[in-house]
Amino acid sequence: MTQEPVYLTRDGLEKLKAELDYLKNVRRKEVARQIAEAKAEGDISENAGYDEAKNAQAFLEGRIRELEAQLRNAQVIDENGSSDGSVQLGSTVVVREVGTDLEETYVIVGSVEVDPMNGRISNVSPLGKALLGRRAGERVTVETPGGEIEFEVLRVE
Repeated sequence: MTQEPVYLTRDGLEKLKAELDYLKNVRRKEVARQIAEAKAEGDISENAGYDEAKNAQAFLEGRIRELEAQLRNAQVIDENGSSDGSVQLGSTVVVREVGTDLEETYVIVGSVEVDPMNGRISNVSPLGKALLGRRAGERVTVETPGGEIEFEVLRVE
């Protein structure tokens, strides 16, 4: 089964590694201790603390498997932008919605690092997908739930 690549910045890769390390070496021990304490209380069939700890363990192990899969398929993106001035993964793009004066700045990242409130949009989002391969001066049209919006690419950094 071939996995899709997980595009990450160098910083994003390090954050995933740190989270995995924390979950495996700190959080696992905490959850194991919670389970042991709940078992020590006696009958586990009606022990809410035991059920809660087992649910936490299941969630934890699922997140560990998810992070391991992401790291296995990680491809670090170049954050220096493209040499030809076109938008790529890792590019910082300044756009303006046509008909307004408001400039918006976005960094195109893989879906794991998306943070729209901080200007980090996915390469597979409607705007991210429309911007890929574009250069300063070009216009893109993005389909949104409220209708089409046209953006002009002002700068690619």
